[in-house]
Amino acid sequence: MTALAVFPPRPSPELAQLLDLGGHVWKPIASQDDVNAHEPDDGWSGAIVQMGDDPEAAWTVIRSLRRRDNPVAPLLVVLRGIHLAELDLRDDLFDDFCLDPFHPRELEARISHMLAGITETGEGELIVYGELVLNPETYEAAISGQALDLTYMEYELLRFMAANPGKVFTREVLLNRVWGYEYYGGARTVDVHVRRLRAKLGEENANLIQTVRSVGYRFGQSRWQ
Repeated sequence: MTALAVFPPRPSPELAQLLDLGGHVWKPIASQDDVNAHEPDDGWSGAIVQMGDDPEAAWTVIRSLRRRDNPVAPLLVVLRGIHLAELDLRDDLFDDFCLDPFHPRELEARISHMLAGITETGEGELIVYGELVLNPETYEAAISGQALDLTYMEYELLRFMAANPGKVFTREVLLNRVWGYEYYGGARTVDVHVRRLRAKLGEENANLIQTVRSVGYRFGQSRWQ
């Protein structure tokens, strides 16, 4: 059975207990050597990195997980609020994050949802909005004929919003409908993914996702415009 790579090698008791009670198979890693030496025959199913008091060591391990011939994904970062700024300009190194200390239900939901993306596939017709095309069956997206390199959660967020053009969604609603868990103060998760999507859509198309002040986000033009 494939396993999750977990850093640090001695995660917090709360994280270790959550993984064990949730029935997750996991292996502790301390370095890049461990990533390679302890990798299951069928590859890692994903990774969870808890930064704790040593974010520098955590980012070193994260880079070793992502910048290899067979990058480890999805990857969830668990970090304290004082380290949130370190996520900036590192969008390519992780797929989701959770604030530490975490609510067990929130973290378990995030882990389950990110792992579900490994085996689940979407069904349905193409979603088309202007030059944007999404194929729910293949999890592929393209704009103006150019393929978009999206993570699983980026695709899920874009698909949900593009399927509901003109509607305004609060961050809480997006967390519940896209990430699939109750809101526990993780609104920044939405903001980070929106920023990533805008960057990948490109300057000409970034305004497809519009910020509605004091409310949330809207995809495309309002029906009243």
